[in-house]
Amino acid sequence: MLLQITTTHKPATDLGYLLHKHPDKFQTFELSVGKAHIFYPEMSADRATACLLLDIDAVELVRGVEGKNQENFALANYVNDRPYVASSFMSVAIAKTLATAMNGKCKDKPELVNVAMPFEVLLTALPAPRGGESLIRRLFEPLGYTVEVERQTLDKKFADWGFSKYFNLKLQHTLPVQALLSHLYVLIPVLDNEKHYFVGEDEIEKLWQKGEGWLAQHPEKEQITKRYLRDLPSLTRIALARLQDEKPINDTETEQEPTEAQKRKETLHEKRLQAVAQKLAESGVESVADVGCGEGKLIRLLLKNKQFKQILGIDVSYHELLKAKQRLRYDDLPIKQQERVTLAQGSLMYKDSRLKGFEAVAVVEVIEHLELDRLQAFERVLFEYAQPKMVVLTTPNQEYNVMWDALTAGEMRHTDHRFEWTRAEFQAWANQIGAKYGYEAFFFAVGEEAEQVGAPSQGVVLQKNIPEKNIL
Repeated sequence: MLLQITTTHKPATDLGYLLHKHPDKFQTFELSVGKAHIFYPEMSADRATACLLLDIDAVELVRGVEGKNQENFALANYVNDRPYVASSFMSVAIAKTLATAMNGKCKDKPELVNVAMPFEVLLTALPAPRGGESLIRRLFEPLGYTVEVERQTLDKKFADWGFSKYFNLKLQHTLPVQALLSHLYVLIPVLDNEKHYFVGEDEIEKLWQKGEGWLAQHPEKEQITKRYLRDLPSLTRIALARLQDEKPINDTETEQEPTEAQKRKETLHEKRLQAVAQKLAESGVESVADVGCGEGKLIRLLLKNKQFKQILGIDVSYHELLKAKQRLRYDDLPIKQQERVTLAQGSLMYKDSRLKGFEAVAVVEVIEHLELDRLQAFERVLFEYAQPKMVVLTTPNQEYNVMWDALTAGEMRHTDHRFEWTRAEFQAWANQIGAKYGYEAFFFAVGEEAEQVGAPSQGVVLQKNIPEKNIL
């Protein structure tokens, strides 16, 4: 499928600077299921055209969607239109190949970022199965586009078969290139109403970012939001609520500020992950195993730091590992990034040779989910068998529970918690681990500390005691 962007802005050669792609180069980018090519069929001072061509590998496409088939027949993975149409693959390609332009950056000519330029956009093989030409117009015309739509026939040789669900689209508008790319990024998969990737809460943030400044005022915002989030009611409600908040508040309306306790709850987990990631970074280790990795939020943080060359995520739940892979967008990561990460199913109760050789292990809010009488098995697996140089571990501080309005006396923070320790109990346990297995304990607090009860979470860095070699 092909996306063609043409401008007659003077000088038209500015398009190369804005897209951050040299007009004299044919550039190829690797995608999870194929390749994206960018080239300029024409470039002069009066007129310039940039093309984004997708070359989808049908074999890789089948491998990537195994077990996720949304169709109703057995051969849907092999007989489908995905390699040939402008769909969510095109949006991913736009974001990956034209990220600099989408983020409103232009290194060589920053003054061009906010300049409205005349653009003509051609998009081939755009599927619109639910809404057709009417929906295409309702999405683009309110944004100021002049829209021309050509509906494709099922087969030119058999006119009686009628029309297909595929359209060739021509758009004309004068606007900044960042706005143009943001509109295309959101609306192309909205028309197709299918996604080749997992749709979760992080997609709300992407919709919010790319729709900033235009989506909240769009007359079809509910339709756009619903289809972008694949008709998932819970996510749609959250996204529409955020869009509603962007509108000015009437004089009769009052905005209810969240309580201090609510603010602390919302940010505590982020602070906890940031604290653990910082401890790992400061240690200088290059290989980390995240035991009980869940959805992979810590792994996402670690991936941003090139220091960590090998990252292992282990969780007992296969479903959580699938969510981690999806949230990491593992299939869309560059090959070198993929090689840094391994996800594996495993239990904290049994020896696991995959943990051997890792310099550090992170155990974030995990131990409180274990029965106390099984904690010793976890200790042996980690400290006696795996023996990493460093362990960073966090757990709730039971003393802080009085600060949560929603908790009654003696109640734990989560129904799955088997215990919650005071600071003294936690420190006694960690020091006992250190004495038994040869680690030194360094304690730290996570979150804002309150007088007498401490911080919401408590953590410890257990560092392996390595005897100094005798110098003869």
